[in-house]
Amino acid sequence: MRRAGVSIPAFVCGRIAAMIVKPASAPATQPVAPPAEPAGSNRRLRWGLTIGLAGLAVAAIFYDTVVSGAGLPYLYQRFQTFVTIFLGIFIEAVPFLLAGSVVSGLIAVFVDNAMLDRFLPQRPFLGAMAGGMLGFLFPVCECGVVPVVRRLYEKGLPVSIGVSFLLAAPVVNPIVILSTYSAFGWGPVLWGRLLFSFLIAVTVGYLFSRAQPDEVLTPTVNAHHHDACCTVHTPQTTTVKPPLGDRFSRAFNLAGDDFLDMVRYLIVGSLIAASMQTLIPQSALIAVGQGPIISVIVMLALAFVLSICSTVDAFLALAFSTTFTTGSVVSFLVFGPMVDIKSTIMFLGVFRRKAVVYLIILPLVLSALVGIWWNLNIGL
Repeated sequence: MRRAGVSIPAFVCGRIAAMIVKPASAPATQPVAPPAEPAGSNRRLRWGLTIGLAGLAVAAIFYDTVVSGAGLPYLYQRFQTFVTIFLGIFIEAVPFLLAGSVVSGLIAVFVDNAMLDRFLPQRPFLGAMAGGMLGFLFPVCECGVVPVVRRLYEKGLPVSIGVSFLLAAPVVNPIVILSTYSAFGWGPVLWGRLLFSFLIAVTVGYLFSRAQPDEVLTPTVNAHHHDACCTVHTPQTTTVKPPLGDRFSRAFNLAGDDFLDMVRYLIVGSLIAASMQTLIPQSALIAVGQGPIISVIVMLALAFVLSICSTVDAFLALAFSTTFTTGSVVSFLVFGPMVDIKSTIMFLGVFRRKAVVYLIILPLVLSALVGIWWNLNIGL
């Protein structure tokens, strides 16, 4: 058989040669542009998800009312509970998201790409340990840390440092240490929370160092990350910096953009958390709080669902300490600040979906092992 006057072997050889030999107009050193994100479709998807979740929660409350036969007063009470929980989670998280956005804006203007390359270690394990300690420099909770990490990635921060900072900063910072001390004192719960949060963050950060940035970060963030890494290793021309007032003005403008970009994820996460807290009876979960294994699983589920800010979650854990095992309380204090519903949704603005799945599973498994080990070996 022949293909348009060319034999099949010649045609196949020609196709293979075309794939191997690059054309002269596309040199091997030319970077490949990342695929552009469909901004319009993503925006419609996010708003559709937000409206859909709100509608689903209201429909579930209606269904629960019809099944129970309690009537309109019960419906109003359930809906009021949903709105109260949603506003409580949202209002509690917004100030910290705003603070994190301000920090991200200041980083964008005042932190140079070469500064990160000069002061942060380049080896993956040492970088993961350094990321776990950055919380002392940027004391932000799980909501505020997300825009900070995204901005640092756009400045060329290595993946391992960013992931360990993302997971450790909500706990390994002075504010949370003080709140945990106020609730539990200088006891094993405080030290266990700090130690295991740091170890889990470093472990997950080191594991993420085995992946390439384009496998972890969204195309937009990865494009800025790639440009920043290339800029560090190219000679820079001396430029005159704008006046300090103009630089602060630009930093706060960028902070406003980051806040408006990330607050939609916070809204979606708060809606999910409020829906689950309204529809799932917590009494059924608290009834199984004394088993060495099941208590850990229940408290991990509560940490994910309740979505309490890390600056105040120690006082809620103190209320559970008389009902649940100490290991489950420690796992609650370790896992909750790392991953909850609202922060999971916010992760999607920085990481690819597959990376978000790993950011949930790895801390979940390690926190569960910590809680179970604590119950079986320490049992305080």
